Amino acid sequence: MQLQVLADAPPPPHRRLPPWLKRPLPSGDFSHTRGIVSASGVATVCQEAKCPNLTECWSKRHATFMILGDKCTRRCHFCAVSTARPDPPAPDEPERLAEAVAGLALRHVVVTAVARDDLEDEGAGHFARCVRSIHRRCAQTTVEVLPADFHARRECIETLCDAEPELYNHNLEMVERLTPHFRPQGKYHRSLEVLRTVKQIAPRLITKSGVMVGLGETREELRRTFADLRDAGCDVLTIGQYLPPTLEAHAPVQRFYAPEEFNELAELARSLGFLSVAAGPFVRSSYNAADVFEESRRRFASSGAAR
Repeated sequence: MQLQVLADAPPPPHRRLPPWLKRPLPSGDFSHTRGIVSASGVATVCQEAKCPNLTECWSKRHATFMILGDKCTRRCHFCAVSTARPDPPAPDEPERLAEAVAGLALRHVVVTAVARDDLEDEGAGHFARCVRSIHRRCAQTTVEVLPADFHARRECIETLCDAEPELYNHNLEMVERLTPHFRPQGKYHRSLEVLRTVKQIAPRLITKSGVMVGLGETREELRRTFADLRDAGCDVLTIGQYLPPTLEAHAPVQRFYAPEEFNELAELARSLGFLSVAAGPFVRSSYNAADVFEESRRRFASSGAAR
């Protein structure tokens, strides 16, 4: 398949946002969501990562919770989450998280976490307790987990899989060539190994990953990255535009992709066999995650591999 629009072009001479990268002002139930999130005391990636979709999602009573604190043991040059010595895990966080999910009446929730390389199990046990707490409190809510790589340690991945989340998400983030610079403590093939290990442990568990564009990758590198994810057993793919959280402290964007280019990338990914693909300027791992999950679950069921 040939991508007609996507070209390996140099970055534009300015960084003014194109017209398709505008977001709405808060409306709807924004204040309701903010109140529940604040009362829970659980961090959200919406706030900590300065997500551009915060106003839209919170207005719909959607929030993506970030457990194990708001301080990460790793420093990625594209991420706004603080790098510092983390606090000990809060024993009551699983219950507070479940109450917040119930208060928002979420039918699907994405739970992510900072990297906790300081903990013996890298936070896998706490993550599993959070999943079980949500399932106990909100029996109809499906849970999507989005953990760090756990250094691809099988025992950590197995601990989280044993909690029976409905979807296991781990982001590859970018093409292999760019990974050492932007993710100095992460490894491209280690992230692929995480997804491969999930499928070995729980073959019927839907897996998902996300890739950012606009960091200087080429279209051939993207094609190879999508193929690597499929080879690792990844079922669902999200593709979004990289937007630096700050202009001073984070890697600059090299290129803004037009909406039609995202459509072409989605077509390419679907041709490789992904169950579901979400691609667009504002697509993130948790953006409209409930709809993406439902589509992938239907197609997973029709393939005869359903749980």
